[in-house]
Amino acid sequence: MKKTIFKNYEEMSTAAANIVAAAIGAKPNIVLGLPTGSTPCGMYSNLVAMHKAGKLDFSQVKSFNLDEYVGLQENHNQSYRFFMQTQLFNHVNILPQNTYVPSGTAKNLEEAAALFDKKIEEEGGIDLFVLGIGANGHIGFNEPAASMPAYTHVVDLTKQTIEDNARAFFGGNMKAVPKKAITQGLATILQAKKIILLASGKSKAAAIESIDKKILTLNCPATMLHLHNNVELLVCN
Repeated sequence: MKKTIFKNYEEMSTAAANIVAAAIGAKPNIVLGLPTGSTPCGMYSNLVAMHKAGKLDFSQVKSFNLDEYVGLQENHNQSYRFFMQTQLFNHVNILPQNTYVPSGTAKNLEEAAALFDKKIEEEGGIDLFVLGIGANGHIGFNEPAASMPAYTHVVDLTKQTIEDNARAFFGGNMKAVPKKAITQGLATILQAKKIILLASGKSKAAAIESIDKKILTLNCPATMLHLHNNVELLVCN
């Protein structure tokens, strides 16, 4: 795992965007894995700017998002589909039919999860996966646990994750945060050809310290990224 520490969030976001842009340039029909949350917003802003400057073409790109809240409609202003539309998709020339976000409202969530993994497989797998990390070391919504499903699945969110998301996106209202989510599993993520992990802020320091120890533990799911041979960790305070 290659680790780079940046002076600030802006530098990290620019570096992440440059990695994604270079990957698209090398393979215009690339399959991306994309995250939500506050950390990747700067990266998305940079990618939009590159596109508007005529330097980046998304017309052949396909994307698969990490996760979605269970129970939120796509047009809900806190859904991850809404987030992706407002942060990236609405501002670049990616085709709507090429953007995939797990369904949190399907009648049969387990079936929807299996179909999501099947679609990734049909597209030849994910070429580049961008990840964020939670304060407790979760990636996607793979929360610390004694065991967890390997592939896309429904998960109960921990109190810490609910608190973090309430503070960042729900105006501090914990009752408004869904208690379940559908997320790509660690096995799905680790099948990507390349992974970049973004970590911003002092709240992520303990999780990064766990990664640095190079000990695999589901108490910090992000440590499982050591099982992959092509991971870049981008960190800033």
